[in-house]
Amino acid sequence: MMRAFHQYSVTALWLVWLVYWIIAAIGAKPTRRREGIASRLSHVVPLVLGIVLLSLPHAPAAWLGLRYLPQTEGWFWLGFCLVAFGIAFSVAARLSLGGNWSGTVTLKQDHELIRSGPYHWVRHPIYTGLLLAVLGSAITQGECRSLIAVALIAGALLRKIAIEERFLAGQFGAAYARYRDEVPALVPMPWRGG
Repeated sequence: MMRAFHQYSVTALWLVWLVYWIIAAIGAKPTRRREGIASRLSHVVPLVLGIVLLSLPHAPAAWLGLRYLPQTEGWFWLGFCLVAFGIAFSVAARLSLGGNWSGTVTLKQDHELIRSGPYHWVRHPIYTGLLLAVLGSAITQGECRSLIAVALIAGALLRKIAIEERFLAGQFGAAYARYRDEVPALVPMPWRGG
């Protein structure tokens, strides 16, 4: 029983998240401006590669399957908790963003600058949550390929953040510059007073 839980629980968390994400996209506002295809590929390609490496049942090469962490209850539960917390944080951020959300870098009609909920602590809380969840998945997997996956996914999200920041700065000007000065991008820093 416990072996099955270890094997399928993290995947189940991700599947529940994916179903929610698809359903929540229904209420998004119409798009006014969208990033170009080359821009999109610059973050989607490494993201997909990272997801594939993390989600394959077996490593595609022997060295990628080498363990960097022992398979213990402690490591599993640490990873599981990070996945659960990261997914919950990304969902809370998605709820705060409401109709302004998009899976691609866009500006919506009547786009609003959201600073409440998780956006009070970090400018990109969906990515903060996803990075925590990906790190948790990598810990539960414990293989070298998961470290490469984390690096690919983090790089993809950092690239996407750079593009989003340009869009938002262009849309909100001084208000976004103030927000950027007051609130960190990914890691909450309560001592900053934001």
